[in-house]
Amino acid sequence: MTKVEAVVLRERVEIVIDAVEEQTGHVGVTVVEAVGHGRERGITHEYRGRVFESRFLPKALLTFVVEDSFAAEVAETIADAARSGNESGDGLVWTTPVENVIHHRTGLPLERAA
Repeated sequence: MTKVEAVVLRERVEIVIDAVEEQTGHVGVTVVEAVGHGRERGITHEYRGRVFESRFLPKALLTFVVEDSFAAEVAETIADAARSGNESGDGLVWTTPVENVIHHRTGLPLERAA
């Protein structure tokens, strides 16, 4: 099994999840709200004549646990769906091998759980 994780813009979460479901058939996902920054190092904005700096931007961490054969396809689908067209700040996607994935309901390894 492989864990595919992605940091994406919050407004792209539903788009990414729908794309993964439609293009790969995989439906399980965990979503965690997060804040952070990359190269863009936050943003500045003006409110009532005062300038405010937001160092951390709202993001979401998506986690998918998939069979090894689907990992590359899921990662590519996430990268395509998360792309906003902005210069920076769209996030990252990466994979990590995982072992001993047990389904809570059945107590069976995920590959065998129905």
